[in-house]
Amino acid sequence: MKSKTLTSAVRVLSLLLLVSATCALAQERRPVHFSGLINDYSPLSASVSGSPWEMHGQWSMDVNPEWGTADFSADMTMSGYGRTSAGAVDPTQPLVKPHTHHIRLTNVRVTWDMTGCPAYLPPATITGFQLNGTVSLMTGNGSIAPFETDPPSSTLQVCVTGGNDVRYSQPDSNITLVFGGPATTHFGPQAIHGVVRISSADPIGRRDDR
Repeated sequence: MKSKTLTSAVRVLSLLLLVSATCALAQERRPVHFSGLINDYSPLSASVSGSPWEMHGQWSMDVNPEWGTADFSADMTMSGYGRTSAGAVDPTQPLVKPHTHHIRLTNVRVTWDMTGCPAYLPPATITGFQLNGTVSLMTGNGSIAPFETDPPSSTLQVCVTGGNDVRYSQPDSNITLVFGGPATTHFGPQAIHGVVRISSADPIGRRDDR
């Protein structure tokens, strides 16, 4: 009887250890979630149709540290401005041609540095990482955007940057979007700025070799 009881106890203990190890491994592999806001303006440019545009939106990103990849999505509203009798942009006449965009990058490799990311005025950003890839979705009012190809061929660089990784600072505080390809005719080639709203203290296990 004692032998059977001991054997049962060992089996239960082994099962508990296995479950605990599996849960710990699952937590280590759990994607890290970021989200935030986008607020910016495109410049008045002959190469950007309908410019200048006012841009607002929300974005989210799930980083998988185990595989070094991430998924990014942004949902934006845009609108232009009316014109004066002389043909100049009139800020008193906003909300001209309002429309929406849904943008996705799927399973894109994470680059653990800020090389090529847009610069900020002082204080400069110090830490960061980035995504670069061809968009998997680019809509205009729910359909394929009129400037986009089918399938999409526009590229997107997403940089998440911030200050020192020390007390009273935020290492992941800013985000920039820079489009390439057909999307530049609508968004422009300049950086579109936003803010990180949610991040953890050390969300992606920052590397000493970055």
